[in-house]
Amino acid sequence: MSVFLRARPAAWSWTGRNGLFLANAIVFLLCFTGMVFAGWRVADHDALLHGQATESLWAFLTSGDFAEATFENWESEFLQMGSYVVLTTFLFQKGSSESKPLDEDAPQDADPRDHADEPHVPWPVRRGGVALVLYENSLLILFAVLFVGSVVGHVIGGAAAYNQEQVEHGGPVVTGWQYLGTSQFWFESMQNWQSEFLVITVMVVATVWLRQRGSSQSKPVAAAHTETGA
Repeated sequence: MSVFLRARPAAWSWTGRNGLFLANAIVFLLCFTGMVFAGWRVADHDALLHGQATESLWAFLTSGDFAEATFENWESEFLQMGSYVVLTTFLFQKGSSESKPLDEDAPQDADPRDHADEPHVPWPVRRGGVALVLYENSLLILFAVLFVGSVVGHVIGGAAAYNQEQVEHGGPVVTGWQYLGTSQFWFESMQNWQSEFLVITVMVVATVWLRQRGSSQSKPVAAAHTETGA
């Protein structure tokens, strides 16, 4: 096992250089595909129980139920990562590998304007101005855009699913804006948000005392519990 952990290829292949991305992308696609077909089967089963006709795969993919289930989960993930990016810029946790060091400057805090003339820096750093302001906040901007987009998808899909159920039970339909004010929307959102922040809380605290050799998310196995930062 120790030989495996220390082994490094002499020349990295493209897949070797991008293995972390590829592994996660493949797992995502497999899980998403499984979600699609399992959800389709559930929808057909529910339709048969109510004496209704089953729907095609395309009809299921374009249904409010599928959009709501998909986007409510994506929304929570992007909220979690976006908020974590923000919180780790100014909050600390003694002993955690998820925190910046307490008693020394972190490389992430360095002003990029002091490095504008260095070779190989990204072009926004060389250009400065608005381009640099956007670039030095680009990770947060990305997650903010993805979060807002997911909320919009959740609202549209959730309102459609909510209205379908309302019609079936003789209740009033709502607009997307009105759906935002329903307990249904906030239940769907909060049940996912709470779990995301629970995982982050466990991760932040667990990395104070627990280790995983070889992982970038862990401190070195021999590091003291009080050592803060990766």
